[in-house]
Amino acid sequence: MKINGNTIKPGMVLQHEGGLWVCVKAEHVKPGKGGAFAQVELKNLIDGRKLNERFRSDDKVERVTLDQRDNTFLYAEGDMLVFMDSENYEQINLHKDFVGEDQVRFLQDGMKVSVQFHEERPISIALPEHVVLTIAEADATVRGQTASSSYKPAKADNGMRILIPPYMDAGERVLVSTETGEYLRRAD
Repeated sequence: MKINGNTIKPGMVLQHEGGLWVCVKAEHVKPGKGGAFAQVELKNLIDGRKLNERFRSDDKVERVTLDQRDNTFLYAEGDMLVFMDSENYEQINLHKDFVGEDQVRFLQDGMKVSVQFHEERPISIALPEHVVLTIAEADATVRGQTASSSYKPAKADNGMRILIPPYMDAGERVLVSTETGEYLRRAD
């Protein structure tokens, strides 16, 4: 669907210069002389390149809607990750590099994820906002350490290092943000 250049907002996916781009930032400018325009920062969904583009109000740009499907993570096989569509039970294989090293560490068997497709081609993957991890090992608490919000290093069962409150020990389950990788709270 074609839209005017001045209606571009962050989060929109656009077909531009033969590729798929997501709008990261959009600033609408009305100079004293000349017509209004939108200064837009775009990020390529395929290779991650960034682009700054200026769209005038009479410029037309193609807006793309992505098909979002719920999938379940099944297992890792070498460098490939196997997901299953929750509706039709079809399996898709995605390379670990496609998912991203920082997100692969959070994947757990049976985890529900959302995969975005464009013309039956996977474009991106979205994990849940937080996951439950078990603390495998934690450093000892130092007596006399300040009572303010001090955290101690710990290692989770997936090998990830996180900072946890000093009263927690190995074997406890914690909620960790998949966006930042930080401890949120004790799991229920």
